[in-house]
Amino acid sequence: MDSSIKAAAVVLDSVSKSYGAVEILKNVSVTIAPGEVVTLLGPSGAGKSTLLRCINHLETIGAGRIYVHGKLIGYREVGDTLHELSDREISAQRRSIGMVFQSFNLFRHMTVLQNVMSGPTHVLRAPKAEAEALARDLLARVGLPDKADRYPSELSGGQQQRVAIARTLALAPSVMLFDEPTSALDPELSQEVILTIRSLAEQGYTMLIATHEMAIARDFADRVIFMVQGEVVEDVSARSFFTSPRHERSRQFVARHAG
Repeated sequence: MDSSIKAAAVVLDSVSKSYGAVEILKNVSVTIAPGEVVTLLGPSGAGKSTLLRCINHLETIGAGRIYVHGKLIGYREVGDTLHELSDREISAQRRSIGMVFQSFNLFRHMTVLQNVMSGPTHVLRAPKAEAEALARDLLARVGLPDKADRYPSELSGGQQQRVAIARTLALAPSVMLFDEPTSALDPELSQEVILTIRSLAEQGYTMLIATHEMAIARDFADRVIFMVQGEVVEDVSARSFFTSPRHERSRQFVARHAG
């Protein structure tokens, strides 16, 4: 294996994905370093969410390879042929790849504390006392130490998303994927979530964030990957993207969304 793959947090090597005759991802190659914060920008239908779901093997790929910390994701390579891993093997890989969805996906019948404890308790088989201590610490880190005994229905959307982030962190992932984490929220509640994600960036988490929220991309992301119709059009520093976009589609996007 190439040493650059081993050293990187995430590598997408010539990844393609189609639904029937429709190409969703077209020969995407991206490398993300440990501790890097990368935002995926682009119009709706650009393939941003699909790319994230492929990294977590929630979607299969049609061609290419995806590596997370040097491990081939979703497949075993035998000669030149890829064989999909078993469900159990894929679930084991996903433990190191945290995914935060736009729809929160909290367990409605569980309290906030139980939601955050669920991963350590049921997946990692941690003792209950240890899982509870970890969950309370994570709720404090996302600014919700007083909501432990509430149910998701008693929280605002921004609070629910912060609980979802805490629940994802409870499995100690090495990479965090965010799929439009603020799209279901109004601007005030979005700000709560943005501040939480900023805090994770300051703590050195490796993050890949699909978003329409320019504040994330402009204020604390290291890089912007701009996609159009399944292709990477630009992959540059966040500063360069907003000050001197190279591609005409990028310039149009910045003019429309980053005023």
